[in-house]
Amino acid sequence: MRPQSSITTALTRDHALSRNLLLLLALAGTIATLIICGRHPHALWALLLFGPILLVALIDLFQTHHSLRRNYPVSARARWFFEWLRPFLRAYIVESDLDGRPFSHDERSLVYARAKGEADAHPFGTELDVYSDEYEWLAHSIAPARNAPKDTRVHVGTDQCSRPYSAARLNISAMSFGALGAHAIEALNLGAKQGGFYHDTGEGGLSPYHLKHGGDIVWEVGSGYFGCRDKDGHFDPAHFADRAAHDAVKMTEIKLSQGAKPGHGGLLPGPKVTAEIAQTRDVPQGQDCLSPPGHSAFSTPIELVEFAARMRDLSGGKPVGLKLCIGYPHELFAVMKAMLETGILVDFIVIDGAEGGTGAAPTELSDRVGMPLREGLMVARNALVGTNMTGRIRLAASGKITSGAGIAMNAALGADWCNAARAFMFSLGCVQSMRCHTDTCPTGVATQSPARQRALVIPEKAERVARFQRSTLDALHEIVVACGLSSPDEFTPDGLRQRISAVEMRSMDELYPFVEAGELLDGARDARLARWWDQADATSFKRKS
Repeated sequence: MRPQSSITTALTRDHALSRNLLLLLALAGTIATLIICGRHPHALWALLLFGPILLVALIDLFQTHHSLRRNYPVSARARWFFEWLRPFLRAYIVESDLDGRPFSHDERSLVYARAKGEADAHPFGTELDVYSDEYEWLAHSIAPARNAPKDTRVHVGTDQCSRPYSAARLNISAMSFGALGAHAIEALNLGAKQGGFYHDTGEGGLSPYHLKHGGDIVWEVGSGYFGCRDKDGHFDPAHFADRAAHDAVKMTEIKLSQGAKPGHGGLLPGPKVTAEIAQTRDVPQGQDCLSPPGHSAFSTPIELVEFAARMRDLSGGKPVGLKLCIGYPHELFAVMKAMLETGILVDFIVIDGAEGGTGAAPTELSDRVGMPLREGLMVARNALVGTNMTGRIRLAASGKITSGAGIAMNAALGADWCNAARAFMFSLGCVQSMRCHTDTCPTGVATQSPARQRALVIPEKAERVARFQRSTLDALHEIVVACGLSSPDEFTPDGLRQRISAVEMRSMDELYPFVEAGELLDGARDARLARWWDQADATSFKRKS
C-alpha cells in the first residue's frame, strides 16, 4: 500500500506534535495575536516574533529539496547552524593545545608569538608524549658550538648559471595571486624585502603586487604558463624573457606538481577571472581559466631539462629549478639520468610534501595522492647524492614547516633550505578558519573581496612576516649551537631520532636507506633504490620494463 504524503498526514501522524512543535507554536501565537490585537492594537508587535517563524515553517513544510526540513519544519535548521558553528567550537573550546588539524593550537600559537615579537618560551616542560611512537627529536652535543655563525645562506646556481642567488634558510612558499588577495601578496613581499628572503609567486603568474615592494621573487611557471603564454596557452619565450628580466626575479621554477593536488590541474571559473587576474595570467577576462594537469612544452625527462636550460638562458642566466611532489620515484631518477646524459643541470629542486596546500583541492587528492615530505625529501636526497649531484644542485623542502626544529629536521634529511606557505599565512593573521576556497576569509588573507582585504594592513603585517622569519631562524641557530654544529648543512640522518615503540628508538639512517656518493651509478645496496634506478629512462617518464 502506497504511504500517504498529504499535509494532513505530515501534521497528524508519527510524533506529529514533536516534529511540528515550532510550526504549531508559531501558528498558535499568530492566531492569538490577531485575536488579541482587536482589543490591544499594540499586541501586533508579537507578529514580529511569530510571523517569521510561521513563514519559515511553511516554506520548510512545502519545499522539496531537503527531507529533514520537510519532516521537522524550522527545528531542522538548527542542524545547519551547529554545522556552521562546529569548527569554531572545536578550535576555541573543545580542542586541546596539541589538537587541531592541519595545524595544532600550539603550532599556530608559536607562529603568532614570533610574528608579534612576543615571548615564545614554554613553561613546565614539553606537553608532548615523549614515549609515543610519533615522538622524534634531534641529538644534541656535550660541546655546544657557541661560535657558530648566525646568518648562513645557501649558494644556488651550478656552473651553468651565470647569475647565482644566495637563498635564506626559510622562504615564502608558492601562493598565487588569486588564491591570496592583493593585500596579502603585498604584505608577504614587503616582509620578504625587509627580512632578506624570497617570495615564490605560485603558478598564478607574476602580478604587480609581487613586484611593488621589491622583495626577492622566485617566479613559478606551471602547466598553464600564466604570465608567459601565447593565445593558445603554450609557453611564449619572448613574453617569459621580458618578465624574467625584472630585477626582483632572482630565480625561476618549473612546477611539475604540488602537494595538495599532485597530477591535477585546476580551473578558475570565469566569474572569478577579474581584470587584474586576467592581465597577470594573460587570459581573457571573465572566461574560465584552465591549468592543465601536465605541461605542453615537454613530455620526456630529456625535454624537461632542455626546457629548463632554455628558461635559464631566456632569464639571463638566473637559476632555474624544479618543484614537485614525488609520486613514482623512478620518474625523478629518470630526470637525474637525463641530466647525466645531456650534461644539462637544473640549479635546484623543491620537494613539496603531500601534506602541503594553501588553496582548495579535491579531498581525495589531498588525502590519498602524493608522497609526504619526509619520504619525498629522502628520495630526492638519494637521487642527488647517488649521482654525485649533491652540492651542485640544491635541494629545498616545502610542507607544513612552522619552526626552527622543522627546518633542522628537514636539513638532517638533505634539505638545504625550507619554504613555508601556511606558516606565513598565520604570520599575516590567518586563524585557520578553513574558508580559503569560499572567498569569505575572515582575516582578509585568502580573498579577493576589497571589504575583507581592508582588515589586512600591509605595513603592519609585513613587519610580522619579517619578524616571524627572523625569529624562526634565530631558533634554528640555537639548535645548531646545541647540536655542536657550525651550520645547518652539518645535520645528518643519524642525528635525527624517532621512537618506534614505547621501548625503542632509532635514528633515521637505521630506519631508511641513505646512499653514499655515487652509489646509484655503481649499484645501490638497497633493493628498492636499485629497482627504481633500473626502472628510470631518460627518454620517457614511463617505467622501463
